[in-house]
Amino acid sequence: MASKKMEKPHAICIPCPAQGHIIPMMHLAKLLHSRGFHITFVHTEFSHLRLIRTGAIDPAIEIEGFCFGAIPDGLPVPEDVNAAPDPTESTLAISKHGLAPLRELIRRINGDTQGGPPVSCMMRDAFMSVAQPIGDEFGIPDVAFWPIGGCSFMGFFHIDELIQRGYIFKDANCSTNGYLDTHIDWIPAMPDIRLKDLPTMIRTVDPNDFLLDVCRQAVQTSLKASAIILNTFEELDNEIIDAAKHKFKLQRTYAIGPLFALCNQIPNPKLNSIKSNLWKEETEFIKWLDKRGDGTVVYVNFGSVTIVTPEQLKEFAWGLANSNHPFMWIIRPNLVSGGSAILDPEFLEETKGRGVIASWCAQKQVLDHPSVGGFLTHNGWNSTLESIHSGVPMLCWPFFADQQMNCRYACTVWGNGMEIDGDVKREKVEGVIKELMEGEKGKEMRKNAMKWKKKARKAVEVGGSSYISFDTLVNDLLVMKR
Repeated sequence: MASKKMEKPHAICIPCPAQGHIIPMMHLAKLLHSRGFHITFVHTEFSHLRLIRTGAIDPAIEIEGFCFGAIPDGLPVPEDVNAAPDPTESTLAISKHGLAPLRELIRRINGDTQGGPPVSCMMRDAFMSVAQPIGDEFGIPDVAFWPIGGCSFMGFFHIDELIQRGYIFKDANCSTNGYLDTHIDWIPAMPDIRLKDLPTMIRTVDPNDFLLDVCRQAVQTSLKASAIILNTFEELDNEIIDAAKHKFKLQRTYAIGPLFALCNQIPNPKLNSIKSNLWKEETEFIKWLDKRGDGTVVYVNFGSVTIVTPEQLKEFAWGLANSNHPFMWIIRPNLVSGGSAILDPEFLEETKGRGVIASWCAQKQVLDHPSVGGFLTHNGWNSTLESIHSGVPMLCWPFFADQQMNCRYACTVWGNGMEIDGDVKREKVEGVIKELMEGEKGKEMRKNAMKWKKKARKAVEVGGSSYISFDTLVNDLLVMKR
């Protein structure tokens, strides 16, 4: 029995400590577990405690071969369950303090002769480049997981070339003087891309900018990795992925998304009981959705990181109210900068019975509901991919990082999105909602959304592109182990 245990492959999974990164890494971990891998999933102490508090993880439920590890990130654990550290602050902290605890965790795992098998591969978020040396130290394959789409992946991989060509570190006025509208015509498979579509980390005048350095390190350590995983599917991103493989000589690159859809095929109730939401999910709204007609509801959610000003909150609110369409709006506790999300009493009275507001939800369940006809989103990749898989067209208001690129592709390439101007005005919000829900452009967007829905679902079926790619990944990991 012991020898069999030792032969079992063991993947240690290390996400960035942010909601949008934890979710897809958890899907990947569950998928590997379903193929016979022992899993150690590593959270920061803060994230792990928060997931227990929200009920996403139940410590009383033991799953054979699936364990959690918690490491300190150097930040104090706040008492408020809804508190969330600034993404830059938490990334900086884990980059300074994360390596030593990770190293010690693996040493303990490998030295535990009565426990699970020794670690045989490391599945790390590409932006957790701090962990990359561990692969060399312990002689295990280092797999870089990019929880983003192909278009953004290509954007990140060209940051160094953008610097070399002199596009970055211009003066501070570049954000407002039209410079970001500059077209880039030399990135393979990405014609007509503008500077404003590329990762927002390039919008800096500081050559030592921390987040820019994180992105550059993510690329450089990925080039050294044993393999690269993308949470997308070939039908959506094949041309870009092929171009990236050729230009950067990427030997093992696997497109295995949508990961949540592959994960749905796992018949293990205990495993599926593990969630990844850092906020407690509300469920009462489902009854409200059940009473709405098919395709009539606008769903609004700006994700886990986006921050809006009180004025922007007000403009979005009155745009929704004036559209006269039913809506479901997710307003998490820390959505508004500088305070709580206080909505005008007049707005609440105006939309009484027509709108419902929740603090958090199981988003895929909402997007799959037949009453939902449109999604007002920040275009984080998880949200974008879920919307594609559900066949729901998007109203796009990107905020940060890869979201601008996702918005660009939804609006100009995939044809299932329409952008809202960054300068939020209620008249514009009202206009795009009406166009989506009532207009000719909305009809075309719904048609394209259904086309991509069919392709996304086919990709994860037996014999589909992502299904085959995941099979190949598992086989290659087993070869690497040997």
